[in-house]
Order: sequence, then structure tokens, then C-alpha cells
Amino acid sequence: MGIAAKWNIRIGRLEAGPKNLISDVPGVTVGHCTLNAGEVQTGVTALLPHGGNLFRDKVLAACQVLNGYGKSMGLVQIEEMGTIETPILLTNTLSAGTAHTALVRHMLAQNSDIGASTSTVNPIVCECNDGYINDIRGLHVEERHVEAALRECKADFEEGAVGAGRGMSCHQLSGGIGSASRLVPAGDKTYTLGALLLTNHALKDDLLVAGEAVGPRIPNPRPKEKDKGSCIILLATDAPLSERQLKRLCMRSAVGLSRTGSYMANGSGEIAIAFSTANRVPHYPEGAVLPLGMVHDDLLDDFFRAVAETVEEAVLSSMLHAGVVTGFKGRKLLALADYIGPRPAEGSTAL
Repeated sequence: MGIAAKWNIRIGRLEAGPKNLISDVPGVTVGHCTLNAGEVQTGVTALLPHGGNLFRDKVLAACQVLNGYGKSMGLVQIEEMGTIETPILLTNTLSAGTAHTALVRHMLAQNSDIGASTSTVNPIVCECNDGYINDIRGLHVEERHVEAALRECKADFEEGAVGAGRGMSCHQLSGGIGSASRLVPAGDKTYTLGALLLTNHALKDDLLVAGEAVGPRIPNPRPKEKDKGSCIILLATDAPLSERQLKRLCMRSAVGLSRTGSYMANGSGEIAIAFSTANRVPHYPEGAVLPLGMVHDDLLDDFFRAVAETVEEAVLSSMLHAGVVTGFKGRKLLALADYIGPRPAEGSTAL
């Protein structure tokens, strides 16, 4: 439901979709597997661009490395081929390899031709470092946790400190999974654009909520430190956009991050991936020419606005839906919601 109803925080001008989640884009689903046991505070989140066979029915896509301090897998082929052919997995940095292997097994089980009579597959795995609150060296994420997240994919999913977001820290508070959507008019049609973020970046004192500098007023039990987290940004739309246009969406995600106070520091990794469910690329084409559509560039401004609004709201939503998390070495992440409680309709976002 987003953050407007409970916290009375309105982000931007465009109307949100019915769920205000990335799953407002038809066919997109998200699933989590959360590991919450003492010093183990981590997990896996999976996103399906559509419910069919992604290897045989690929979606047009693009990616953009905004700041490259990260270990994501599969971006090279997205950059070259402009398609996504697997679910997208999110997890912690040192579990990216395990997630990759599990995703390969998942795709092999669905497609007997992969690596046999046709090409291999390009798994997409993105990560953030949850080592402050999670025993990341313990390598607690297993292939069965990836399988569980994939099985749980649905349109109604949780936000906050769940799945891959369980141990993540945003603006030095509890972060994790956040999502939002916007309805975008283009010509005589209205399309949907949604964002899902894994937030693990930025400093508390830089935090902006709807333009208001609230970070300095929130206590912080953590020692003073540099910004060295990361943020993974997934963008989905049902509008027919080309790979070039999707890349332009990716670049606008930086606007949404900056509106919450992030400046993408040296030690932080910000990576954006965008895809269109409208433009599909069959693995086995029936003809030599594919009938791909494309919104005119002159109509993209509202899509750019939608990216900025959904990314900004998803950052705040990840924090406001996340509770206090205690984990590795007894460290604790405080919850933003404890300092911005439910507000009356006439209230402001001030603390």
C-alpha cells in the first residue's frame, strides 16, 4: 500500500498503482526466503518478470552501473544482448555464487536444451553486503533457500527487513526491500512502471523524507563510519520500450536516490536493471524479423518522472516497513518507523 496511507508521506505527482508495488506491472511477481536466527540475518529475494518460461520468452532489458563497487552477475550479457532470460535474484555479497548455481539448476530443470542442443543461460544475481548485522562469513544461504524464494513469488509480497533485505542497512537504520509503482499516461494509453530496491546505502545524517532533512534528528547507536553500502534498483514496465530507452530509465534512478539524500559514495555500489514485459524476444524465433514496439521518445518524460518517484518512495518504504533488527555481535539497526509514526491527514513529515 506504499507509505502515503499510514505515514501520510506523498512522493511526487503521478498516481500510484493499486498495490503501489512493482507487481502492479502485470505478470511481475516477487518472493522471499528470510533467514532470521541470532547472528544469521540474511536471505534471498527473487523477482520473476513474467510467469512463463523466461529462457524461451525473454524480456527486453538494460542495465546501468551507477557506481561499480559490487559483485553482481549477468550484467555483461544484458549490456550486450539487451535481454533477461532468468528470474532476478537478490542476496548478500558472499552468497551470490550459491544463488547463481541454484538459479542455473532451476533453469536446467525447466529447459532440457540449455547447454545441450542450444546455448547456456545467463543468470542474473545482484547483491549487497549485510555483514554489519549478519554473519556473512558463515555462508548461511543455501541453494534450498533460493528455491524457496522462487516458489514464493507472488503479486502480494512483503517489504522491509525480509528476504535479501533482512540484514540490510539504509541510511544506517534498518533497510531492505522497498517497492512502489506509478501509472504513466502515454498517448491514448496508460502504462505502469514499478521499482523494487534492495537498500543498503547512505548515511543517517543525509536522510531526506519528502525533502525534509530528518536524519540528523534520529539517534544512531552505530559508530561514525563512511558510506560503503550498496543499492540494487530493479525497474519494470509494461510499456513497449527499447533497450536504449530502458537504459535511459536506469540512469534516471540516480535522481530518486539523491532525493532521499544519497550521493553514491566511493565505497557504495548502485546498479540499476530495467525491463519491459511488452517487448519479448523468443529464444526460437518463427521469423527473421521481430515485431517490437517502442514509445516515442517525446513521451518519455513521465516515465523518467515515474522512475524518480518510485525509486525515492521505494527507499523510504524499505525503511518504514523494516523493524528493529539485532544480529551479529549483538549489533542493532534502529527502525525509521519508530521516529516517524502514523500521522493525521493534515500532518507533516516533521519529527
